[in-house]
Amino acid sequence: MTKALTAKIKGKKLPIIIQKDEDGFYVVECPVFRGCYTQGKTIDEALVNIREVIELCLEEKENQETLESYNPQELSLHNISL
Repeated sequence: MTKALTAKIKGKKLPIIIQKDEDGFYVVECPVFRGCYTQGKTIDEALVNIREVIELCLEEKENQETLESYNPQELSLHNISL
């Protein structure tokens, strides 16, 4: 990642979703970028991995533009029973 890009994204907050799968792995996704997901044996490992994946996503100009315009005022996650 370039210094200019690093400066632009410093302090940006992105939502992530973490779910434990049936095999015991933690699957983590950043819904801001298409295809931005990974997993880890622990939550800490999954968090390290998603940071790396986000950095890879940000090598694409389209995702850089998405990040520049991304500024939600509020986020929440809810479960609904069916």
